Amino acid sequence: MFKNRFALTRAQRAGFAAGVAAVLPTLIATSVWGFVTGVAMLKSGLSVPMASLMTLLVYAGSAQLTALPLIEAHAPLWLIFAAGFIVNIRFIIFGAALQPYLRHLPWKKRLMLGYISSDMVFVLFMSRFGKRVPRQSSTQVWFFIGVVVVGWLTWQGSSLAGVLLGGLIPDSWSLEYAAILALIAILAPLVATKPLWCCLLVSSVVAVLSQGLPLRLGLLVAVVSGVLAGVLSEQYLARKGATV
Repeated sequence: MFKNRFALTRAQRAGFAAGVAAVLPTLIATSVWGFVTGVAMLKSGLSVPMASLMTLLVYAGSAQLTALPLIEAHAPLWLIFAAGFIVNIRFIIFGAALQPYLRHLPWKKRLMLGYISSDMVFVLFMSRFGKRVPRQSSTQVWFFIGVVVVGWLTWQGSSLAGVLLGGLIPDSWSLEYAAILALIAILAPLVATKPLWCCLLVSSVVAVLSQGLPLRLGLLVAVVSGVLAGVLSEQYLARKGATV
């Protein structure tokens, strides 16, 4: 799968190029979020080498930000891992949805793609291929690779920049709000159908109501609620259209 660029077929190169083109508009948000995470790691007391190692090995902004207060409070290791697992458990849902498109690949390659996967690749991939019958084509696989590789490189570069420059950033800048605004600006244009609107509204309301849950369980509850709302609304609209 990971071959020399010149050994790829025309379909594979086209898929990779389409993935890169799709992810380019999201890179500003990814860069800001990665930079903020890098700064947060440094300000939480981690050394530059430890923060750099964390961003390279973990590659999960929400899990990293969840773990940092626990690390700073000297919480038990099992609790830190449990909190990170709960925050990232949404990737089980993402993986189940992507499995029909990638199940033909060897498990080692799927494991590697899983490591460099992200929320954005799920959104972009399913927006492009979600309404089609899974074909397990090389074009789809290389579209996925085009998105995740560029996203991974952007995240690592911006996060390491935050680690190295974090000591120069005053707390009064409130960079976390800039990251949230950047993500909203990227995701808003993707909400173009009624099921997606339903998913967005339900997950937003649930996220607000459940924000007091421990270990950031509110994030998991909001993700599951939003996905269920989107699926149910899509099924309802399909049945309604069939009976008209």
